[in-house]
Amino acid sequence: MPQTPHIERHFTAGEVVRDVVIGMSDGLTVPFALAAGLSGAVDSSHIVVVAGLAEIAAGSIAMGLGGYLAAKSDAEHYASERLREEREVEEIPDEEAREVQKVFADYGLPPQESAPVIRALTKNPKEWVDFMMRFELGLEEPDPKRAVQSALTIAASYIGGGFIPLAPYMILHSARGALLWSVIVTLLALGVFGYIKGRFTGARAGRSALQTIVIGGLAAGAAFALAKLIS
Repeated sequence: MPQTPHIERHFTAGEVVRDVVIGMSDGLTVPFALAAGLSGAVDSSHIVVVAGLAEIAAGSIAMGLGGYLAAKSDAEHYASERLREEREVEEIPDEEAREVQKVFADYGLPPQESAPVIRALTKNPKEWVDFMMRFELGLEEPDPKRAVQSALTIAASYIGGGFIPLAPYMILHSARGALLWSVIVTLLALGVFGYIKGRFTGARAGRSALQTIVIGGLAAGAAFALAKLIS
């Protein structure tokens, strides 16, 4: 009887999704809180829009730069650790071989079974270092384009998220009149974003949506109340 071939499907865009989550969550929350806070102090949509656009510009640059530096730091850390492993493989091979044996032992493989694999690895220094990087240190070689891609993804996601809470202020003249619509569209967007994030990351989508709405709502409410208190 013919069998249907088993096809494994794995989600492989984790880094991109992480960058979108970072940019979009802050892009929705920070301008939303700023707009709500200003609405508690002034009743001019023009002021809120100008301040919001300035925040989106500054926030997207700061977030993008942060993503770029984080990715560059990961790449530099990987290169530094790889250089150290290459030096140790060359200078203290016996000690490195014992470390390989310990890795296999942690997976439940006895010495007599891991010994042939260790001997094979010691004859191929590059593969030996690759093994140590992945299984001893838990490091994967970063994509050389990762830093720029991360910066652009985070910045674009921040900008996209930031325009959602500002949209009602661009249409309505009264800031306090626009605030209600901003709350509605932003909380809706937060819920949709949280739901999609949960589906992508494997978390419970409904719970993820609720958490995102609560966090965004609390941030905006706190900013509004503080602005009201000060004014």
